[in-house]
Amino acid sequence: MRKTVFSVIATCLLAITAPAFAGSFGTADEAKALLERAATALKANQADALAKFTKGEDGFKDRDLYPFCGGPDGNFTAHPSLVGKSLKDLKDKAGKPLGQEIYATAKPGAISEVSYMWPRPGTTEPVQKVSYVTKVNDQVCAVGYYK
Repeated sequence: MRKTVFSVIATCLLAITAPAFAGSFGTADEAKALLERAATALKANQADALAKFTKGEDGFKDRDLYPFCGGPDGNFTAHPSLVGKSLKDLKDKAGKPLGQEIYATAKPGAISEVSYMWPRPGTTEPVQKVSYVTKVNDQVCAVGYYK
């Protein structure tokens, strides 16, 4: 009896909290769609787009999803807090040369994936993260989501 009551309570709690937790983070499809929107904005007006990405304006910030970009010099040109710092020299939390891989993988007219270890916002424990990457004009841009 006690085991059954516990099972019922646990099932109810999962049913209530799972949808709220799942909605807290962006999905792969949402990340890819945001990168496609970002690429379109960059083609229309690069300077305006980069400013909006950094500020998270016009829907370019959705929960933990946001576009980030690096210029030909390897430095962030759009990011909520890293503009001017090196994207190309960035390493993930396991020491993988993340920035170099993003630059090597990004190709004009194509969206590719780069996997790495990074903590979710508000945490310190690295988890699997994937960024969709592309190149538009002279910008290497990405949007990442957590697996």
